[in-house]
Amino acid sequence: MQQVRREPAIVVASIRALAERWIAQCAAAARLARSERGRYALAIPGGSVAELFLPALARSDMDWARMDLFFCDERCVPPDHPDSNYGNVHRFLLEPLGGRAPRVHRMPGEDPDPERAAREYASTLRFVLGSPPVLDMALLGVGEDGHVASLFPGHDSLAEMDQYVLAEEHAPKLPARRLTLSLGVLASAREVVIATFGRAKAAAVADALHDPSSELPLALLLRLASRATVMVDEEAASGLGR
Repeated sequence: MQQVRREPAIVVASIRALAERWIAQCAAAARLARSERGRYALAIPGGSVAELFLPALARSDMDWARMDLFFCDERCVPPDHPDSNYGNVHRFLLEPLGGRAPRVHRMPGEDPDPERAAREYASTLRFVLGSPPVLDMALLGVGEDGHVASLFPGHDSLAEMDQYVLAEEHAPKLPARRLTLSLGVLASAREVVIATFGRAKAAAVADALHDPSSELPLALLLRLASRATVMVDEEAASGLGR
């Protein structure tokens, strides 16, 4: 049965309150997923969202043994590199959890062949989640240019809806080589949560939410997702006229 799209929910609060709200939403989604499918599949980002949300997740009482943790994107660097999203997630979530950590499906950013790495990660998604793969929740941040994961404005990757994982060779920010979940996989998640902070993101957030013809990756994702929540602090919400 085709999912019915809802207008995205918008939550404006302090970063601490947003993190607490997300943890509650995540826990509720996990309980539902476990009751229906036995496990919970969560895709997470790097960047400021990982730094500000994942420590709170590590302190929560999630059923880690029945969680599959995926990545929304990764830089093509080794996992111990300062730019690695996995490195940030390890520091803010996996290391504090220790032996309680969930089952982690890391994007192999160190592979010298990004196309091969993308195919391998797509195979992992199919093996764990079925075909087509459906995440229970995708948590994402937003760039100042409105990009999500490593899907950038004007790039051909935005049109690759049928592929699950893409290799991005020309990201506008270094490192330029990335791996990313496709817009199709992100939009098909049972819940999409966008979290972003700071006045520098306000214009992109306002454009995505107010302009029905916006071609920003954030706008495309929100139009395609069946259930989405946009979590912003007061500065990121400054262009919404609320």
